[in-house]
Amino acid sequence: MTVGQAIPTTARGGRTTALVLATTAFAVNFWAWALLSPLGPVYKELLGLSPLEVSILVAVPVIVGSLGRIVLGGLTDRYGGRAVFAAASLLGVVPVVFLAFAGNYPALLAGGFLLGMTGATFAIGIPYVNAWFPPERRGLALGIFGMGNIGTAVSGFATPWLAAEFGQRTPFFTVAAALVLVGLAFLVAGRDAPGAGRSTEPFLVRFRAAARLRITRELAAMYALTFGGFVAFGVYLPLYLKAVYGLTTADAAARAAGFVLLATLTRPVGGWLADRVGGRPVLSGALAAVCVCAVVVAFAPVMPLATVGFLTMAAALGLGNGAVFALLGRAVPAQAVGSATGVVGAAGGLGGFLPPIVMGLIYQATGSYAIGLMLLAAVASAAFVYCWFVLRVGEES
Repeated sequence: MTVGQAIPTTARGGRTTALVLATTAFAVNFWAWALLSPLGPVYKELLGLSPLEVSILVAVPVIVGSLGRIVLGGLTDRYGGRAVFAAASLLGVVPVVFLAFAGNYPALLAGGFLLGMTGATFAIGIPYVNAWFPPERRGLALGIFGMGNIGTAVSGFATPWLAAEFGQRTPFFTVAAALVLVGLAFLVAGRDAPGAGRSTEPFLVRFRAAARLRITRELAAMYALTFGGFVAFGVYLPLYLKAVYGLTTADAAARAAGFVLLATLTRPVGGWLADRVGGRPVLSGALAAVCVCAVVVAFAPVMPLATVGFLTMAAALGLGNGAVFALLGRAVPAQAVGSATGVVGAAGGLGGFLPPIVMGLIYQATGSYAIGLMLLAAVASAAFVYCWFVLRVGEES
């Protein structure tokens, strides 16, 4: 099936089921992916880990999950989203249960490495959902699916609470059970969209073909900024707020959670707007807003203004995320959406690592975050100029 081709009438009744299944499975897998981060302080105390060792432990599943999107996206193009989502969810049970019994640092690293593949399931859901919807409705559908990244926020709240109230192994057993349920649900109730094409070319051939597409490279860069910014601030904002505004740990964490929640909720709005007015105007507006907000917060204004600045930035990043995949869903041939999503998704995941490192180094050298935030403003400004004046491929279909 090619982009722009009509979805058969018989497929319309299965759209809602497909979208609900994919979004739920994505959220559960993202909870699994984020299991270790909230428990980092616990492992630090129990095993006497250094801050660097804790950072590596938390980073391993994120890196693997980002790069693994390339593999799972290619497998989805070849075997279909139903089979790959079911297999990935059920196989994810193995590292989750293993980590429940891991008692030393090497075991935790090994489990975290395998756990990373649960974070790569994003690359399964995009082509799976994309195939069910006509081009004019894909932006909203993919935006709704993208809300499954709320699983990371669920993990941040639920994982420490379950561990404290019912024992350290409880969150792992809970997530393992949820993974089994969504995996079986895909096998029982899931199905691929009628007429969805399967690619028969070797993985490397499909990957190189997707990576050579200009629109893939352009959207990978845009997603590295929009989703990478979302991930970076979700991780780093508590430290920033404590250092600059002297907030308590609980207050800073709550405000960071609000940032993540708003960015998640505006993601489907970005897709819906892209369906209505086009992806390029929405993405351009989002990048412009990020630039302005970064300049505002760089000067450490009073807390009410800083709150408005950060929340506006969160909304803009969410809108940009939704617009990116609305563009991708229209611009890339249907049989290559999985491979292209793998490339773009990997760029976004990896894009979340560089900003915190840069911000930390700049703060260590200067005692201020202003230069780092102005650098973000400069990058967002350059991306806006490129998006508005250069990005044209795939805006309409």
